[in-house]
Amino acid sequence: MSEDIQAHLDSLRPFLVDGSPHAAALGFQLETITPNGASIRAPYREDLIGDPETRVLHGGVVTALLDHACGMAAFAAMGGKKANATLDLRLDYMRPARPGEDVLAEAECVKVSGLFAFVSAIAHDGDRDDPVARATAAFMVTKAGEAAAKRARAELKAGASPISQVKT
Repeated sequence: MSEDIQAHLDSLRPFLVDGSPHAAALGFQLETITPNGASIRAPYREDLIGDPETRVLHGGVVTALLDHACGMAAFAAMGGKKANATLDLRLDYMRPARPGEDVLAEAECVKVSGLFAFVSAIAHDGDRDDPVARATAAFMVTKAGEAAAKRARAELKAGASPISQVKT
């Protein structure tokens, strides 16, 4: 593991979730970020329940969680400097998340090839051997992503939080 890349990722840590209004609104919490992986937690919240009768977390929250974790793993594996976009995300849901439990997504970049990164991940609610879902994904560095990252860097440099720019 390159200490320089890890130091760079650690310096970005506060912005890797909060820099995404969607992830911030869902309450995602970055657990770990390494040069080829990331883990992100979705805390169980009443407003994220998909079925009031079963009190199960909405499947869309799990999808967003896996997408964000995979994107962070791809970003890290590509050096942590270029924004990427999801090209493909495939999920296999294996069971509902347990009511009342947080869901953790653990993603690992399995290959970087030029501007592309390929990632696999699982989401679980405490037992890695009994996952809620599995994902495979592909990401690509894009001009639009780079422009958005440049704007976010400028806002951060000016002292503004990207999340404060979101209109509600």
